[in-house]
Amino acid sequence: MDKAERYRDLKAEIDSVVAGETSVTARYATAACILAQAMAPRFFWTGFYVVDPLKPRELVVGPYQGTLGCLRIAFGKGVCGHVAASGEPILVPDVHAFPGHIACDSASNSEVVVPVFDSDGELVAVLDVDSTDLDAFDATDLAGLVAICNSLLVA
Repeated sequence: MDKAERYRDLKAEIDSVVAGETSVTARYATAACILAQAMAPRFFWTGFYVVDPLKPRELVVGPYQGTLGCLRIAFGKGVCGHVAASGEPILVPDVHAFPGHIACDSASNSEVVVPVFDSDGELVAVLDVDSTDLDAFDATDLAGLVAICNSLLVA
């Protein structure tokens, strides 16, 4: 099975498991768990940073699998904050070369971050996936993760 097929299968599995679940937290936790387990060890850290409703220009750590994550990230800061501010997904082959990178875990070397929007098109979270390998992610990873994020808020 090639990587694109694997992502299609993972999306179908996540969609099936969370079907009818109204808790966004449960949906994010399930997606993070399934992705982390299926893609280990390449996915070193897999999780969501959610927009804080009390501080709408900050992300706060949400459900994740991996080592301790940053608790808060301001929009525009680091890779996750960049995606929160721009609303565009990003591949970062070497996080150490990314201007303003926030080192939540020094073992992380590459990253892919995807925005998650609600049905009104408002940013509600970002999916953050880190790898200990340099250049661990490609356009297939990005497309697969975008497809998964696009269905996470549909109960």
